[in-house]
Amino acid sequence: MVRLKKLKKIRIHREGTHTLVGSFLLLLVLNAGLYFGLECKIPFYIVATISLVVYGIMVNFFRCPIRLFGGDTEKVVVAPADGKVVVIEEVEETEYFHDRRIMVSIFMSLVNVHANWYPVDGTIKKVGHQNGKFMKAWLPKASTDNERSMVVIETPEGVEVMARQIAGAMARRIVTYAEPGEECYIDEHMGFIKFGSRVDVYLPLGTEILVKLGQLTTGNQTVIAKLK
Repeated sequence: MVRLKKLKKIRIHREGTHTLVGSFLLLLVLNAGLYFGLECKIPFYIVATISLVVYGIMVNFFRCPIRLFGGDTEKVVVAPADGKVVVIEEVEETEYFHDRRIMVSIFMSLVNVHANWYPVDGTIKKVGHQNGKFMKAWLPKASTDNERSMVVIETPEGVEVMARQIAGAMARRIVTYAEPGEECYIDEHMGFIKFGSRVDVYLPLGTEILVKLGQLTTGNQTVIAKLK
């Protein structure tokens, strides 16, 4: 399968445009009101500093780094998200495979980029969404009880891999761009999750896992596994 080489040069993710513009205007009005409405400028300086920090975190959150995976993608599984590996275990997957799989979970904190990448090249076989709870994303139950979206990809070698986007305690919107039947590539965005969440990847038994618990990952760059 020929890899996609042309990517849109997006620096701020489109999912954050309205949020960033609205937040900027709100903070601008708030700080202008304090500056012109109070003789003592100390409250203004305090609020202005806090505003800059908060807005800086939001801009970082919605960053859309341009990344190309430089190596051979055959049988390679890359991290679908920036974050930290919080789970590596064999589990019973009951939503699609209905068998035992190796699950690798990556937790994204508020300071991480929240764009998600496809973990493998292939063809999208199934896309699904399940409503659910909004528990803390690092809890074991979050994988099956929280609101989530599922994307199943069949690699050129015929191996099926599932990526599951999971909402967290603060996340209230999961965006998935995948459509059944489309070809997908490691360098493409799979979706976006707003505010604190995680992505699980379900791999066949026997897959060589190349990351450890607690390891930090970079979406589309860190190789997390090698398929058989």
